[in-house]
Formats: sequence, C-alpha cells, structure tokens
Amino acid sequence: MAKYSEQQLTNWTKPPSDTEQTKLENSEKMVRDAISSDEKLKKKSTETFGQGSYANNTNVRLNSDIDINVCYTGGFFFELPKEKKKEDYGLNNPSSYSFSEFKDDVENALVNKFGRKDVKRNDKCITIVANTTRIETDVVPTWEHRRYSENGKYTVGTEFRRDAGGYITNFPKQHISNGINKNNNTQRRFKRLTRLHRKLRYKMIDDGEAVSDNITSFLLECLVWNVPNRIMTDYDTWNERLRESIVYIYGKTKTDADCKEWGEVSELFYLFHSGRKWTRKDVNDYMILLWEHLEYK
Repeated sequence: MAKYSEQQLTNWTKPPSDTEQTKLENSEKMVRDAISSDEKLKKKSTETFGQGSYANNTNVRLNSDIDINVCYTGGFFFELPKEKKKEDYGLNNPSSYSFSEFKDDVENALVNKFGRKDVKRNDKCITIVANTTRIETDVVPTWEHRRYSENGKYTVGTEFRRDAGGYITNFPKQHISNGINKNNNTQRRFKRLTRLHRKLRYKMIDDGEAVSDNITSFLLECLVWNVPNRIMTDYDTWNERLRESIVYIYGKTKTDADCKEWGEVSELFYLFHSGRKWTRKDVNDYMILLWEHLEYK
C-alpha cells in the first residue's frame, strides 16, 4: 500500500490559497510601482514581470520566495553563432549605460520604496524582506539578451551579471509559454504533477531524509516537463501518475544517452549540459530515494 492516500496527494497538487496568492500579487505590484515611480528609471526602457515558480503557477508553499525580473530593454547582451562576429550583425555601438549602473538604480528605487533595512543586495539579485503583507521577494535586474541565428534573426531572453563576476542567461517568457501549453495539453495536470513532486521534496527534507541540494525545484519542473503527456492523461489517479512519472524519469536517467536531448521547459538549454549544479546521476539517485519514501512496490 502506498504511503500517502489519494486525497493527500490530490491536496498537494493544488495551487496556493487565495490568501497566499494575494501576498504574492502584492509583492509583484509593489516592485512594479517602485520601478515605475523612480525618477531615474521611469526615463529608461524597462519591463517588470514575474518569473520562476510564482509566475509559472507551480509554487507549493508560502515561505518560498518569489522572483521578479526587472529587465532593461534599452540595451542588450548577445550571443552569436560560431564563426560569426558582431560586425556581421551590425552590433558595433555599445550602450553608455552599464549593467552595474542599472542594478544600482534598481536597488536605489527599491530602497526609496521599502527602506534600506528591508532591502538587501545579493550577488545575483536584490531581496525585499518579508512582512505581514508580502513574502520575501527576489528582484532580479537583467538586460535583454539576444541569441542570434545564422540568418540574423534572434531569440530574446534575459541576462544578468553577478556582483562576484560571471553572467547567467535565461529565457523566462518561453518557459512560461511552454508550461502553459503543456498544461493545456495534459488536462491541466502538468503543473499539478510538478507541484506534487515539489511538495514531496519538501516533505522528505522536513522528514530528515538525505535529499541532495542539487535537486532543486526548478530541476523538478524540468523533469516533469520531459515526462510524456500520456503519463498525465492516461491514468486515473495521482498515485498512478506520480508512480509512472518516477518510473519514466528513473529509466531515462540510467545512462547519458537516454536523456542527453532533454531540455529545460524553455527548450533553449539542455538540462544535463556541463556546468550544471545537478547531474543525471543526482536525478537517478533521487528517484530511488523518492520511490522508497513513497513505499511503492
């Protein structure tokens, strides 16, 4: 007999309560107001939008923070195909406004709105601490990022520079769009199954099980993304859908060859390329741990 009842699993697939959702929305609105009312930033071309589990509607508990992207669209970073140079695309005029200046301006706008003691600058983001009306919010200042193809067309994402050095590129809008499409194509079960996997990870950690730090909420969403739609549509219960998703992920992560083409939800990065925090073996080991936790036979 499975460890958790069907009713318990069903409860864990549900989105946040109305109260939780209100706090999430309040946080996004306050950040948007801070940026749009700032004397310096309101003269710049920017876009503010949610990203991560909040924006993708896959968040599972209130004490997880939310991510708000504040993107400068008046300049951009870029990546080019091999053998191509920036001159081939007419990219010869660097912006006089730097990324570090933009991050400073976003920080100042947030301090003006929330107060210095409630705003903490970090390596990758700027955190607004939680209070009674909002949950902890990570504001990520970014620039537009353009991934060029051979024909000169480009895909738009975002990029930020760490205070400690280095950069990170993401494609959050493509992630959101693809997630919505898969959810619609699976009788709205993709996001529910993602929440279930995420909730179980938290439950295992709370129970003191040795869950690797490499198994992140983002990774779990991407793993469920690579599960075939049929597993979400052809079974009648959450115990069956959960069980079959674990069987599928475990089987496909036994070797590099079987999952080398797996992508993030955006489908613009491979899930298991070099330099990742996680490895294929991390995932395979975790699926065994999860199976044992669920007491499946």
